[in-house]
Amino acid sequence: MTSTQHTYFQNMYALNADPWNFATSSYERRKYALTVNSLPRERYVNAFEPGCSIGVLSELLAPRCERLLATDIIPRALEQAISRLKALKNVVVERRTIPESWPDGLFDLVVLSEVAYYFDAETLGYVVTLIVRSTTPGSHVVGVHWRGETDYPLSGDRAHQLIDKNAALQRVVHHEEEKFVLDVWERTT
Repeated sequence: MTSTQHTYFQNMYALNADPWNFATSSYERRKYALTVNSLPRERYVNAFEPGCSIGVLSELLAPRCERLLATDIIPRALEQAISRLKALKNVVVERRTIPESWPDGLFDLVVLSEVAYYFDAETLGYVVTLIVRSTTPGSHVVGVHWRGETDYPLSGDRAHQLIDKNAALQRVVHHEEEKFVLDVWERTT
């Protein structure tokens, strides 16, 4: 399995505490608002957000979740997420690498925000298999990714095409703009 090396992310956060401007970018604010507003249900029991970075989207997801597990691999990002989310008692922040340390339990919401394209096609396929195994019918999977040029293993569009191929997931929301694509899939079988 191949994915973007951890050192890439370590270097990004070593140079800048918010390397993608999650907390300050109008692009990010709009994308996050659309992501949260695209959720088909008002409330989720147990949500998982791998690659939460500094926790900006996590903070917006939390009011919609009874429990939210927000994870990342970079200690500096996690420190900021913990600080940002400390008042939210329904949010658990952990250091985890996916797919290697996929959490136990069942989730009714999994949010892949700007993470799926860091995997190659085979690894993303395995991640989607893990998602299907850890959800039940009626659960939702959100994918939202940059559509521009990258040097990652996949483009945002290609990552969504690969997720869409899983027969247990049916796309229920699709939103596409020049800069990003947003899909919500429902677990059907």
